[in-house]
Amino acid sequence: MHITRTIDETRTAIAAAKAHGRRVGFVPTMGYLHEGHLSLVRAARENGADFVVVSIFVNPKQFGPNEDFDRYPRDEERDRRSLEQEGVDLLFIPSVEVMYPEDSTTMVSAGAVARPLEGQRRPGHFEGVATIVLKLFNIVQPDVAVFGRKDAQQCSVIARMVEDLDVPVRLVFAETVREGDGLARSSRNTYLTPEQRELAPVLHRALRAGEEALTRGVEHVETVEQLMLKIAAETPGVEVDYLALVDPRTFARPADFYRDLLLAGAVRIGKTRLIDNIAVSRASMPHTRGRG
Repeated sequence: MHITRTIDETRTAIAAAKAHGRRVGFVPTMGYLHEGHLSLVRAARENGADFVVVSIFVNPKQFGPNEDFDRYPRDEERDRRSLEQEGVDLLFIPSVEVMYPEDSTTMVSAGAVARPLEGQRRPGHFEGVATIVLKLFNIVQPDVAVFGRKDAQQCSVIARMVEDLDVPVRLVFAETVREGDGLARSSRNTYLTPEQRELAPVLHRALRAGEEALTRGVEHVETVEQLMLKIAAETPGVEVDYLALVDPRTFARPADFYRDLLLAGAVRIGKTRLIDNIAVSRASMPHTRGRG
């Protein structure tokens, strides 16, 4: 596995691979890798990539002033070993100074899909995400890029950006990898104490309760959301940030129930904030079954 730390050497390595007809797959990460990240590497290969690039960069522009940028978990050597075992071809590990030179001022406006839920609670977060992803796309110039569905709103922001700005990349959104009790894999799970870890699956249980209501035919947004809140409230020590039923294209309240829907949630357990979601397809709801 080749490791690069500058933009020029990264571009040179990728240009050489493309000159030999290699198809480039890209997995951008913030490091401290777990099985969810490694599944994205496999998804890149499954989607036709024969030269896989992974980046590790903890992006300061997507963290708010009171968030966990300084304490976000980092372990470059551990990550390197994991990626070598997965057969990754190129690992790009830039510094903040490489990605954001001192005179860098341009940011990408993420648009309407970035405003609700996470965008409302983390002002500027998605502008930071869109900016770094576009910069990485310009550096790597991948044929296919893979992201995890756990960050569903991020996926929608990136998809909108790629479409609006005519970025020549095919996006793949891979399914969330979970622990046995339903907790979505996340680097931030390492913040949880053993006692807090026992509480964490409540977020997934609440979302599953909302999913069950929809597949039983409930067609009332407030009813579904109140049911999820009730499930979460049964576990002391869990503070709900939001539990919402939204249109996955806009992240606004759905206009009707004749469409794909998304149940999204965020909770705090101690100082740790966890997010998750469950997609509910139009075909799984009783009033649409059998319709074209």
